[in-house]
Amino acid sequence: MRLGIFGGSFDPVHYGHLRIAEEFADLLALNRVDLLPTANPPHRQALQAGNAARLEMVRLAIAGNPRLGLDARELQRAGPAYTYDSLRELRAELGPQLKLSWLIGADSFLSLDRWHRWRELLDLAHLAVACRPGFDLLRWKELASPELAEQVLPRIQTLSVTDPLDAGTIALLPTTPLAISSTAIRAQLATGHSARYLLPDAVLDYAGRHLLYQAAK
Repeated sequence: MRLGIFGGSFDPVHYGHLRIAEEFADLLALNRVDLLPTANPPHRQALQAGNAARLEMVRLAIAGNPRLGLDARELQRAGPAYTYDSLRELRAELGPQLKLSWLIGADSFLSLDRWHRWRELLDLAHLAVACRPGFDLLRWKELASPELAEQVLPRIQTLSVTDPLDAGTIALLPTTPLAISSTAIRAQLATGHSARYLLPDAVLDYAGRHLLYQAAK
């Protein structure tokens, strides 16, 4: 079993998320990628849609795609949602033989040393970094803290190795850039503009029926 984990606020989930998840599965030959909505992201502003609504929107977005799943564990946890806790739980549930890969964006990769128990994160799962075209590792090294660069650089490998999913290793994944953001979608909906074709129709219709992102009157 080769499982990918893709965490995020998904407020709302959109085609940018779904395309990255699909490419993540393809590039690493994963059996499944589970989207992991976070309840209380420690590094982000407060969420606008509630836990139940974001969970349902992800369900609607991935319906019909057997390679995409949903993991609701962080919505059931009290307090801050730490990735370390989720990966540790997955390891305990599924065993040390599971090929577990955790996907993050290049911006998060740069600030990884500010994450909760970040050094231990690296040993719980393989780390896949979603990189836009033109990502420059040397430039990243200049921007990262010396401690983070020292920990990360020796772990980076290419996708051509025999098995790139060993825990503690890192792969840089080239991804298709889609200039879509949840922030922009919320702004579109709050001002009464159309957000169609930025996210699945089922998600957009659900948000509209439940008045999730409309401006207060």
